[in-house]
Amino acid sequence: MEHRPLAALLYAAAITCQPVLAADRTEPERAMNDRSAHDRLLAPWPGPYGGVPPWDAVTVPALGAAIEAAMADYLAEVAAIAADPAPPTFENTLVALDQAGAAYRRVLTLYAVHASNLSTPEFQSLERETAPKLAALSDRIVQDEALFRRIEAVHGSIGTAGLDAEQRRLVERRYRGFVRAGAALDAEGKREVAAINQQLAGLFTRFNQNVLADETARYTLLESEADLAGLPEALVAAAAEAARRLGHEGRWVIENTRSSVEPFLAEASRRDLREKVWRAFVSRGDNGDAADNNAIIAEILALRARRAALLGYPSHAHWRLEDSMAGTPERAMALMEAVWTPAVARVREEVADMQALADAEGAGITLEPWDYRYYAEKVRTRRFELDQSLVRPYLQLVKLKEAMFHVAGRLFGLSFVPLPAGAVPVFHPDVSVHEVRDAAGRHVGLVYFDPFARPGKRSGAWMSQHRSQQRAGVVVTPIVSQNLNLVPPTAGEPALLSWDDATTLFHEFGHALHGLLSDVRYRSLSGTNVVRDYVELPSQLFEHWLATREVLDRYARHYRTGGPMPEALVTRIRESLSFNQGFATVEYLSGAIYDLRIHAADPDGLEPRRFEQDLLADIGMPREIVLRHRPTQFLHVFGGDGYSAGYYSYLWADTLSADAWEAFVEAGDPFDAAVAGRLRASVLSTGNSRDPAAAYREFRGRDPDIAALMRKRGLPA
Repeated sequence: MEHRPLAALLYAAAITCQPVLAADRTEPERAMNDRSAHDRLLAPWPGPYGGVPPWDAVTVPALGAAIEAAMADYLAEVAAIAADPAPPTFENTLVALDQAGAAYRRVLTLYAVHASNLSTPEFQSLERETAPKLAALSDRIVQDEALFRRIEAVHGSIGTAGLDAEQRRLVERRYRGFVRAGAALDAEGKREVAAINQQLAGLFTRFNQNVLADETARYTLLESEADLAGLPEALVAAAAEAARRLGHEGRWVIENTRSSVEPFLAEASRRDLREKVWRAFVSRGDNGDAADNNAIIAEILALRARRAALLGYPSHAHWRLEDSMAGTPERAMALMEAVWTPAVARVREEVADMQALADAEGAGITLEPWDYRYYAEKVRTRRFELDQSLVRPYLQLVKLKEAMFHVAGRLFGLSFVPLPAGAVPVFHPDVSVHEVRDAAGRHVGLVYFDPFARPGKRSGAWMSQHRSQQRAGVVVTPIVSQNLNLVPPTAGEPALLSWDDATTLFHEFGHALHGLLSDVRYRSLSGTNVVRDYVELPSQLFEHWLATREVLDRYARHYRTGGPMPEALVTRIRESLSFNQGFATVEYLSGAIYDLRIHAADPDGLEPRRFEQDLLADIGMPREIVLRHRPTQFLHVFGGDGYSAGYYSYLWADTLSADAWEAFVEAGDPFDAAVAGRLRASVLSTGNSRDPAAAYREFRGRDPDIAALMRKRGLPA
């Protein structure tokens, strides 16, 4: 993934804020400036709010040097803890380890944000070099025998050391994490695990960069106005701007990213172009060229299986799910199987409705995957008198941003104060920053908001914790970011969102609130540092407030007239929320089943394309749907270990979130103060300081009920 449009390089130059162009400096000047920036990246963050990321000092060379120095400093701090002559205690071992590596975490935040948002060719080179080193650093810490003996000693005396519940939780989580990473292996086993982790780090980097390459270099060029049939004005304008940026002035480009492709598939009348755009999108990483990911997938699976065996687990899936709410692959699969059959049955109904409509129109076609979204919108329009062209003018990004802040204020007493441009450094001109305050006006944290797609930014949407909250020793307030990939508006026009875009906006803000409302002592237990199948609970729950009457009445305003969304349209939106849930559930769930099954399979001789085909046939995948993320572009699963054998967690967490929302429904008010107070006290503020199942029971008064999930999705229980 070496090629990048010029725009990516311009964006990278903009965030460095250097007084002169690099090409105009002498070598000594460049060295001096890079050294100065390197020192700034290592230092505690300067500025207000407990310090802010120094984006005005970031250059790729400085970042590379700072990472090397920060890793060395971190290892020295850990070595000092391991060599402490005093007997191991909770404070001198566990707390000391929790606080160690502050400079490393600061630099790694800058590195990670750069990787996700500003992936230039220069940075990609650094990333390929750095990823294995980061993996090696983690292994050196985990495999430090003296350090592990100290942790083991504290863990062994946990019952007699007079520790409170949160302190015991920190001990248990740290000890368990070390053991699961191989700290108890013999020397040979440790060496092999470390080698595997470094190989995986390099493969993950290559996988991510290959997907980004296909999203950047491959696109569909529309040559004439006839190619635009059915497309709304906003999408046409965005396609024209993309064409101009890519050197095709006067034509239109549909970029190979979800934010461009899905609206096109839902709106474009030209079936041949829908197929062309769809094929380009689903074949990312699967084109038999330098960016093909099939061989990388096979290598990743083999390495993960070998690592699991070394650690004493039957498979990678068993290793990953041991540290989750589900606990075992069997429990996770049981939930998915309970939902799969009714979801497929609903797809059959949806396909029949769409095929009947296509037949009535005389289309003379049999529905294919590139037709699903298009005809689903036609059915939606007929059934609910609702299409995106009616909804989108009322969903202005600026208003919906106000809406999500309003909901957080009503539920939790938070206010969001925009900082003036230039008040703090940002990593791109699109980014805005808000200070978060509580009901008493006290500082809570900062939110960096980055809404638009651009070259060098990875696809999808995500929230990041730039700084985690803590109260141990010095009080540290959180800094979070909310990142989306909305199609940028044309000059002078507002950004208008689809309903799905608006839902994603609220989803990611739910993650942000999880980080902002954290109130624990220890950094590693704060905010979103929870098990994978619990972390999506706040985000999926927050989506529900978008469709509340208060939000739509106040913030769904027509971008030209300023008028409110008509009551009839609000009603139709709410009635349609469970529409097309067969498709949405099957598209997602098939990927989750694939993820769990392939990580429980024997990788010896496994051929990724064949496995995908055989699995989909085995589970009865409807022919009109493909995986939401086909394997060669499945960043959740093969772009890192984070969601590997854990993509099911969205469904597990949605079981919790659907049940949690019904607590507000039962109270008769989506802003009920008592329910919101319990949600904050038991879920949002506790991070990983307690067992998630116990925390949820405290909020709800019982375990979650899967029937709530089926009701939310309109599926038979």
